[in-house]
Amino acid sequence: MDDALPILEHLPNSFREPGEQEYIDFLWDAFASNYENEKYQFAMLPYHMLYMSFVYFSVWQIKLMRSRDFGHATIFIPEKERGILQATSPFTFSVVNERSIFRFLKLIGCDDQDTGSFASLVKVRNDLAHSNGLINCKDQTAADRRIANVVRQVRAIQSHMTPLLHECLSQFLLESCAEEDSMEYDNPEDQIRELLVHKHYFSLKDIEACRSFDIRSLATQPRFDAMQALFDEFVALYPEETVA
Repeated sequence: MDDALPILEHLPNSFREPGEQEYIDFLWDAFASNYENEKYQFAMLPYHMLYMSFVYFSVWQIKLMRSRDFGHATIFIPEKERGILQATSPFTFSVVNERSIFRFLKLIGCDDQDTGSFASLVKVRNDLAHSNGLINCKDQTAADRRIANVVRQVRAIQSHMTPLLHECLSQFLLESCAEEDSMEYDNPEDQIRELLVHKHYFSLKDIEACRSFDIRSLATQPRFDAMQALFDEFVALYPEETVA
């Protein structure tokens, strides 16, 4: 089961609402319990839901950072589902057909082959969930193979997210340091946690990606010293050993 753990590093480090953390914990517990009791077919259902949750958190980040392009991309989904433009939570995206939600990943450079590969896991889940008289995941070997495929797709999506995450961090630094009184919170730690990590549902892997941001790319901006100090605060708040 250890091979399944990496997905947790790609899910939010902390949540804005207690119920969101409870939901993710419930899915993981359901997966672990069924896996340990050798009910592998049932174990893969909550694991797929963890995968889709990761996708929703990624799409949420895209919505926040590429709002205009995101709005244009809603032409790919039915009229009744376009309410996601006013989404207040990543879980709102669950109203969209699962295969359709992957189209939003084109906004971070994924092509049709990429999105097709990511969405292929929906069919795999459907084969497990329907009452078709078949046990498609009978043993640990089959389960581990499916888990490895999920983790592989998660890592592929994460690799495409890095430029957007750097853009997110850059915007946060610019807005937080635009003026001496631009900070919404007196404490820089609160500013980082609330307006960067919580707002964007950053995972440990998102934080890791942002630690590699080249702060020197903002060197020509006014109040660069303040941005450097806030970035250093971010790095200190999430040291390398906590995200490795």
